[in-house]
Amino acid sequence: MGEKLRVGILGGTGMVGQRFISLLENHPWFEVKVIAASPRSAGKTYKDAVGDRWKMSTPMPEAVKDIIVENVNDVEKVASAVDFVFSAVDMTKDEIRAIEEEYAKTETPVVSNNSAHRWTPDVPMIVPEINPEHIAVIDDQRKRLGTKRGFIAVKPNCSIQSYTPALAAWQEFEPYEVVATTYQAISGAGKTFKDWPEMIENVIPYIGGEEEKSEQEPLRIFGKIENGQIVKASLPVITCQCIRIPVLNGHTAAVFVKFKKKPTKEQLIEKLVNYSGEPQKLSLPSAPKQFIRYMEEDNRPQVVLDVDYENGMGISIGRLREDTVYDYKFVGLSHNTVRGAAGGAVLCAELLKAKGYITAK
Repeated sequence: MGEKLRVGILGGTGMVGQRFISLLENHPWFEVKVIAASPRSAGKTYKDAVGDRWKMSTPMPEAVKDIIVENVNDVEKVASAVDFVFSAVDMTKDEIRAIEEEYAKTETPVVSNNSAHRWTPDVPMIVPEINPEHIAVIDDQRKRLGTKRGFIAVKPNCSIQSYTPALAAWQEFEPYEVVATTYQAISGAGKTFKDWPEMIENVIPYIGGEEEKSEQEPLRIFGKIENGQIVKASLPVITCQCIRIPVLNGHTAAVFVKFKKKPTKEQLIEKLVNYSGEPQKLSLPSAPKQFIRYMEEDNRPQVVLDVDYENGMGISIGRLREDTVYDYKFVGLSHNTVRGAAGGAVLCAELLKAKGYITAK
């Protein structure tokens, strides 16, 4: 392609914003041109605004260090300098809904990591390999917003990526009841062990709002567009517990499934390893070549060994076996700030560009 699309990062100083900036370094299609954050960071260089709060394991990219941070509330100014934005702002849900719509109404596409618009009926919530067809609802959203180019698209909750891809791969066997327990890394709360020393050698059996998201968001992903909005699926029924554990990156899920059409273990594994979608067909820059891998070893997947599979964009599944109460059980692992957050949003933006929804202004 010719010139790269100009990208703005809303909420660029936080952990997910930093992950966006790391992932977009040397991206073949996108280039970070604007970083916006709260008024207290505005006017500083990005390097000074972040200070000693850089949380990534790789160094801050040289190209962004001297960018002057803009006030995220200066919507017209930020929007005028970019082709689209990634949103990772730290505000209340009402404030996020309002500011993301404000950006969209400047004819600037918004690809959001936030949860505020996940249940807005005409906003697609996309895992690109699973429900790319939901992008079509953007046409109805634009009518509501009165835009020709602007829209909002979101990615789902980070924890569901550790088990929803398996359920998607197994749809023909009609999974109808699922019990999942997620063991979630502290970076999902935007923290490191330095920020959160009480998590060392500790387990907290509660993450606010997480269980409802984990039970309901897969149903929206499996839903259908009807009359200009996404209507969630009724099955599978999912019940979930979400537990914070002393791990920096990587959400693990222990999952039990009942099927209407009970498959063999071999059939389930075959569906996992052969599952792919639009990102693989289109060879999108951030797409994992193998979206889901199955691991035969009894003690895999493990966070330390497997969280960075396919640069953090792949899903690892293991310990698939028959169960005495449910049909099957398995363990899943995904990288919560790459596939589950910024990386998933970058892949979503790549899909939207490939489908003609994000273009140069």
